[in-house]
Amino acid sequence: MDSAEHHASTDRMTWTQGWEPVAALPDGEPEWSFHGQWQNRSGLNVPGPFYTAGADSGWTGRPYAPRHVLYGDRFEGYGEFVYRQPKTPDEVRALALAAAQDLPATYACDGDLHWTPAAVRQWWRERRTVEEYIATMLVEWEASSQENEREAAEGLRDYEAYLAGELADDLRAYIFRLEHGRYPGHGDVLPEL
Repeated sequence: MDSAEHHASTDRMTWTQGWEPVAALPDGEPEWSFHGQWQNRSGLNVPGPFYTAGADSGWTGRPYAPRHVLYGDRFEGYGEFVYRQPKTPDEVRALALAAAQDLPATYACDGDLHWTPAAVRQWWRERRTVEEYIATMLVEWEASSQENEREAAEGLRDYEAYLAGELADDLRAYIFRLEHGRYPGHGDVLPEL
């Protein structure tokens, strides 16, 4: 991708330069609901400040944050994970509501302390694992007689489209934030993924 394409990508960003996702958490958070531990995080989480680490299998998050939360399969312990990072204060609040429903309180918001540009790029290179997970679970959940699994299949289709579309630019913007301490603004050049 040449630099003109990098500049064009920043025009589609929805963040402002001063955007701090964790600062948008409601009063009392992260102390109430965000206790996940990095070493236990699900590999299905997309890189960013928010993630889950051993979330319960109650499937409670999607009603509150359907564009951000999905559920694992039997190999992931059926726990929840964050498949899209929030870009607005309203989306952060929705994710906080989802986290509050997770009884073990295994959502976390300290991803910025752990992700590095190299680790984000590695996650992207290894995304085939996530694509395989989506393809496998779509077959199972779309054919399910259980309404909650059919609804979760809608989320899987959204994650699949996100992986094939705007996630690459979102990860470039996140790498920029990790390198510069802020999200890119108009005219900033996004780094390579």
